[in-house]
Amino acid sequence: MNPILYKFLCFSLFTISTVWANDMDFSTNQDTDWNKVSENFLKNIRDGKSTADIRTQLYNTTLQELETSLDTDKKKLAFWINIYNAYIQEILSKSPEKYQDRSNFFKAEQIPIAGRMVSFEKIEHGIIRKSQWPLGLGLVRKWFPNKFERKLRVDNRDFRIHFALNCGAKDCPPVAIYKAAEIENQLAKGSENYLKKTTEFNETTGEVTVTPLFSWFRGDFGCKRGIKKILKKYHVIPRTKHIDLIYKNYDWTLDLDNWTKL
Repeated sequence: MNPILYKFLCFSLFTISTVWANDMDFSTNQDTDWNKVSENFLKNIRDGKSTADIRTQLYNTTLQELETSLDTDKKKLAFWINIYNAYIQEILSKSPEKYQDRSNFFKAEQIPIAGRMVSFEKIEHGIIRKSQWPLGLGLVRKWFPNKFERKLRVDNRDFRIHFALNCGAKDCPPVAIYKAAEIENQLAKGSENYLKKTTEFNETTGEVTVTPLFSWFRGDFGCKRGIKKILKKYHVIPRTKHIDLIYKNYDWTLDLDNWTKL
């Protein structure tokens, strides 16, 4: 065969195979336990260790790899809650001035994962809350979520995530390290702890003063009736009838390094 033709054919086959592999979104890390990676991310932050290698690993993974690995809601919730909480600590500990404009902070695409930059809003409202419109009170879904969101979001919303996500403020729930195998008990315990800490019940008047999270995301909780049932379930109020809800103000004072063990 003509040497020039041979080289041309070899180059063409290499190019075609490379493009095909990229289109198929293959990865060299199919066996990576991404839940464990997210746990180690938080552990390193808590223990004052470098997270550079973990952040690089998260950026270099692929959408297909995450979708394949995070194949249950328990895995998705544990992973994304950890990632969200870890990057809150990571970013704000280095650049606390970003918190002065909280609206922009949560919307900014500043979290490197799976070859792209995503926002805290995307993780919370798109993936963890299953494509909810951020200002929709838990009552309005997004119309056209992108592929990243559709592939990685949970199948079912779980109101308890609001008592697990730490947004960096003083009134946020403390940071725990969530594990897929234990997350059901962890979310239950974390919810009870947070609600008992932030709720005040006046037996005489029947007024119960609660976190404004219940108002901001009322649809996630089943609105007023659902909120009362939740408070009763976690032994914060003794009944659901003749109860008036009062929403507190939220303390947005920056308060990092707030950890708990569940």
